Formats: sequence, C-alpha cells, structure tokens
Amino acid sequence: MATRGFFITLEGIEGSGKTTQARRLAAALRRRGYRVVLVRDPGSTSLGRGLRRVLLHSRQALSPLSEALLFFAARLQLVEEQIRPALARGWVVVCDRFHDSTVAYQGDAGGVDPAWLEQAGRRVVGTIMPNLTIVLDVPAGVGLARLGEAHDRIEGKGRAFHERVRKGFRRLARREPKRIIVVDGTQPASTLLEYITSLVHARLPRQNRRR
Repeated sequence: MATRGFFITLEGIEGSGKTTQARRLAAALRRRGYRVVLVRDPGSTSLGRGLRRVLLHSRQALSPLSEALLFFAARLQLVEEQIRPALARGWVVVCDRFHDSTVAYQGDAGGVDPAWLEQAGRRVVGTIMPNLTIVLDVPAGVGLARLGEAHDRIEGKGRAFHERVRKGFRRLARREPKRIIVVDGTQPASTLLEYITSLVHARLPRQNRRR
C-alpha cells in the first residue's frame, strides 16, 4: 500500500461479535496513543447508509450479483471519502467488514463466482486492501442464537447460508494466512478484546502513534 497508515478489518458471520470488537478495538488503540478512524462497510458515508437500507431492508428481491455490485459502490465511496484520506495522514483505520465479506457472502454462500468477485472487488478498491484482517469464527448456530430473531434480509437467510459464509471466510484465511487471522469468536468478549488488541498492537508501526 502506498500509504503511511495501517488498515485493519474485522470479519465474521452474523452474531460473531465483530461490530462490538471493532468498536472496542478502536477505543483501546486510542487509549494507547494511536489516531484511529472507525468505519463500517457499508454505512459510514451518505451513499453507504442509503445502500445499506436497500441491501438489508428492501422488500424487493435482490440477486447475489446485484447485492455484490451495490456493496462495491458503497465500498468505493467509503474508500474515497474516509479510508484513503485517513491512511494518507498516517492514521489507523478499523473497519467493520470490507472486501472479504462480499466474497464470502455473495460468492461462497450466494453462488456468484468467488474468483470473479475477488478480482472485481480488488479492482474497485485499488491499492486499499487491509494490512490485517481478523475473522471472528463462530458456528452458524451460535451466531444466529446470539441474534435471536432476524432483523434484516441477510440475517434471515438461514443457518445453511451462514455456515457457507463461515466456510468462505475460513477458505480465504487459508489462501492469505499472513493477512487474515481466524480467532475463536466463542470466547468471552473481554478475552477476545485482550487477544485482538495485543495481536494488532504487535503489528502496528510506531509512526502511527500521536506525536
């Protein structure tokens, strides 16, 4: 990456705890003196919030490819508005979901060719790929039980779908073991935070701290 910052993404199936851990990780890094931007994909831009409503709450049926293309559009806007500028300033970016989610959800679970999504998705974001991706791994039954009833279209796709998503993340981790680290997401939240924070802190360059 031709930037001075450090880009971290958290991934996982629904109910894995990644949103909670992303928020807590950002707070922990700030306490350690890092400049941090916390974003979610989609949802941290005006366009992203609008597309998020369509993707999660539209009553109109969407094909997996249509979903992927909408995610691409929201992601590109997020990169241009927030991620790229923050990295250029030398900040740490913590992002709740990114490129890998589209490959796992719309590809491995949804039936769109994962290799095509991988290539197309990387063309969309260009050089802005994570330095480190943490996948919180939980069985689909555990994640869905944590959620209770489904609150959106994707949560409601059923256990078999979410188990395919889980397998997709694990497949991606086997392909890119240096970038993607799979963590047992069934551990207590405080234990997870301590482990994730130490893992991240060991990889962060010192220049990302406040001066």
